[in-house]
Amino acid sequence: MKPKIISWNVRGLNDINKRLRIRNMLREWKADIVCLQETKLKMIDRRLVRSLWSRVHIDWAFLASNGASRGVIVMWDRRVVERTEDFMGRYTVACSFKCVSNKFLWAFAGVYGPNPDTDRRLLWEELAGIHSWWEVPLCIGGDFNVVRFPSEVFGCRRLRLAMEEFSECVFDLNLVDLPLAGGAATWSNNQSWSRLDNFLISQEWESHFPDVWQKHMPRIGLDHWPILLDCGGIRKRQRPFKFENMWLKVDGFVDRVKQWWVSY
Repeated sequence: MKPKIISWNVRGLNDINKRLRIRNMLREWKADIVCLQETKLKMIDRRLVRSLWSRVHIDWAFLASNGASRGVIVMWDRRVVERTEDFMGRYTVACSFKCVSNKFLWAFAGVYGPNPDTDRRLLWEELAGIHSWWEVPLCIGGDFNVVRFPSEVFGCRRLRLAMEEFSECVFDLNLVDLPLAGGAATWSNNQSWSRLDNFLISQEWESHFPDVWQKHMPRIGLDHWPILLDCGGIRKRQRPFKFENMWLKVDGFVDRVKQWWVSY
């Protein structure tokens, strides 16, 4: 079984017409697992889930919104994966899954990241906890509300502390940052753009699905592009290593590289 996973910041699910558009797109994309961020809903029931996804054998887990903001839902087809455990954090909905076809155990964490740097550090701690708790191959997807490199933000020329801390989380958890097919940006307001949405996978997860790749899907009037993680698609080319010269100007960067090198 090679699952297809959709991640999408939908900017609210209260509008019935928006839910209909989402339902039509999900039917077309034939995903097995769907993670929607910024639902802006305190409660999600079966009726609302059925209005989003037309499949019959659906289960779900959700993180309630905080007032009129945030909120995450993860939905899956029970004929493809079974939930064995779940965890609702402050910024994540995490599920331990078992594939129905081959009993492969793995975990998925759906993320909607906070904007303040201090809160974002709690997200990195949350992901580290999920990674260590289940000790199975891990896939993380969602809107992180931060990028790793200045080249992923329109007009940005400086490596910021938040970018460094995101990269530290990726390295510390031995995650793979997959290239994005179809364009560099996942969010745009038609004046600016950035790559806020992403899938990150553990090396064990990539070993099980060596042909995994992620790509843009069409936008439907929203400022975020849906992202598809396809685990059985076209074999990807070797990932290029991305190095930013400005890293050399960051205090402690060389020492950090030495630590990573020794750890391998």
